[in-house]
Amino acid sequence: MEPRIQYARTADGVSIAFWEVGEGPPLVWMPFPLFTDIRMEWDWPTARRAYEGLAARRRLIRYDSRGSGLSDREVADFSLEAHVLDLQAVVGKLRLERTALVAPGDAGPIAVSYAARNPERITRLVLWASYARGGFGDLAEIQAMHALMERDWQLFTETMARTAAGWSNPELGGWFSQLLARCTTPEAMKAHWNASYDFDVTDLLPRVLCPTLVIHPNEVRYADLSQARLLASQILDARLTVLEGLLGPPQFDEGGATLALVDEFLSEGEEAAPQPLPSGMTAILFADIADSTGLTERLGDAAFREKARALDGALRDVIRENGGTPVEGKLLGDGVLAVFTSARQAIAAALACGAAGASAGMPLHLGLHAGDVIREEDPDGRGNVYGGAVNIAARISALSAPGEVLVSDTLRGLARTSAGVSFEDRGERELKGVGEPVRVLAVVASPNQQTSRPANQGE
Repeated sequence: MEPRIQYARTADGVSIAFWEVGEGPPLVWMPFPLFTDIRMEWDWPTARRAYEGLAARRRLIRYDSRGSGLSDREVADFSLEAHVLDLQAVVGKLRLERTALVAPGDAGPIAVSYAARNPERITRLVLWASYARGGFGDLAEIQAMHALMERDWQLFTETMARTAAGWSNPELGGWFSQLLARCTTPEAMKAHWNASYDFDVTDLLPRVLCPTLVIHPNEVRYADLSQARLLASQILDARLTVLEGLLGPPQFDEGGATLALVDEFLSEGEEAAPQPLPSGMTAILFADIADSTGLTERLGDAAFREKARALDGALRDVIRENGGTPVEGKLLGDGVLAVFTSARQAIAAALACGAAGASAGMPLHLGLHAGDVIREEDPDGRGNVYGGAVNIAARISALSAPGEVLVSDTLRGLARTSAGVSFEDRGERELKGVGEPVRVLAVVASPNQQTSRPANQGE
């Protein structure tokens, strides 16, 4: 059954066509700008099987970029910022608090720009045959393709389908050339290409905090391997997979190998089951949004709640990636409570949480302590932990400056030198409800540590 076509309107008034299928963690499969028609794609058996396979355990969203497919064709602005508006419109229409992104070709810089500005919203990112700066590379080839496009649109689309994309399957190449001929116009394609030469997200790459897979067929003509290496080296939690040959996008790969890589990578973040909460001696992290009242007044209640929910999800992901277990039970305020079996991992998680809060424009108070906790279930059935050690972690968090990580001397003693950080002694402090003063220390991280995501390893 063909998915129902829906529409979202961008901030600059462009109607963007999209469909969604399946249930589960959201995945937005972005378009290679101007080379899409989401209704025609569904009619191609290979693409439909790919989408149905992904949607078997996910909520899959696919949209047409401005100027192509079923979206508005009468568009003048094809800048990077304008393309980001397309993605924002679809995400906003569907109220996606967090989603994974798959971004082929020219969609890569668009996805990087969005992920860097909204790190709390993106769970995983796949960049296929993409780049950080530039658009189509070789100047002579660019000029030749422009000349062909202006002289003979049909021949241009056939050349793109059969040669530039590198498919050896004549049937698929013929169908794809029909899609290209129908999905946009020569004028729109030329305007987009001219704009894409100015795409440059190099400075934004270090701000992409989600796990990222860079897939690069080594004979792609518009982005060479050096671009893939740049993406993988500058995105903090990225891996690079180089494929032999000149392959088409994963949903059109009849062998299914590229799609399997994408599916496996996305599944890594989706299959993690919550771990049972421990009892006994535990490292405890308490994170709370700084000046939530002031932020609510500035943003408005609805906008604040939306950003806070998205940040909450991002913090829980960071905690899990650093070996911790976020507590699901109800807390006062806008806090996140987590427990760890390793003091070192607790410190690493606190630093990463601080970076996520700063990127979201919602700095955090962060406090760490270690002690005995009692595991219980709240009346609604959600697990929670209680005890004096939890209260001390919350009190220490309240002492910290926005973005600062404070720890008790108890936790510092457990971490010793394994945490790879240093500590500044802030002296003994009186904590409300605690009989004796507690010595607290500020964590001083190395320059790259606050945005890193260490592997889940023990002490």
